[in-house]
Amino acid sequence: MSLQTLFGLDGRTALVTGGSSGVGRAIALALADAGAHVLVAARTRGTIDESVSAIREGGGSADGIVADLSTRAGAHALADVADAAGGVDVLVHSAGINLRPPMDELDEDTWDATMAVNLDAPFVLGQRLAPGMAARGYGRIIGISSQQAHRPFAASGAYGVSKAALEALARSQAEAWSAQGVTSNVLVPGFVQTALNRRLSADPAAVERLAARTLVGRNGLASDFAAAAVFLAGPGSAYVTGQSIAVDGGFSVH
Repeated sequence: MSLQTLFGLDGRTALVTGGSSGVGRAIALALADAGAHVLVAARTRGTIDESVSAIREGGGSADGIVADLSTRAGAHALADVADAAGGVDVLVHSAGINLRPPMDELDEDTWDATMAVNLDAPFVLGQRLAPGMAARGYGRIIGISSQQAHRPFAASGAYGVSKAALEALARSQAEAWSAQGVTSNVLVPGFVQTALNRRLSADPAAVERLAARTLVGRNGLASDFAAAAVFLAGPGSAYVTGQSIAVDGGFSVH
């Protein structure tokens, strides 16, 4: 069996939310390298254009979409654009917000804002786009979770709850659509120094402690998620669904 048969994405379209920075950008670049036409969705036109240009300069195919996933209307608007482009075969939920005040300071506005981006948007996009995948007989939904979905540290608050719910959503989606060729899985990172983790990244002692908790002796890089995403997006992962897969340098088992 050839690598193209297992991992190739020629003729597929992938929508990557949060695809202009961090883990999402690394995944968008990797999916394009595997042959997919990538729709890079994010809030900021400048960073979207940079990512699209990087993909095209590398010989890949991409377009950018300015999207605001802080409301359900924004998620529906993104789904409308994806539908107008002919639908998608791979949906990656990398957009997220990481608001983590101490629990006794967590107010309802912060809770609602967190759930809107981290949970409601993946739900809406799945409801809108997965049925089309099922009708075509091929689909891959990939969420990006967090260690805080499984273990609290550094004021997990609403963020940890939203990511735990995202993993449960993936299992429900897997139950609903796997028999029609649509799998749903979640990657669970360790600590990665991206803009999403700006607060913790600013504390050198905390960064060092988190690296020491891994088995490989370092914190994650955005590029560490590229291969796992290509695997889950490709034909070879057809029998993998409803799973939360740790990509964390052994953080979760140490």
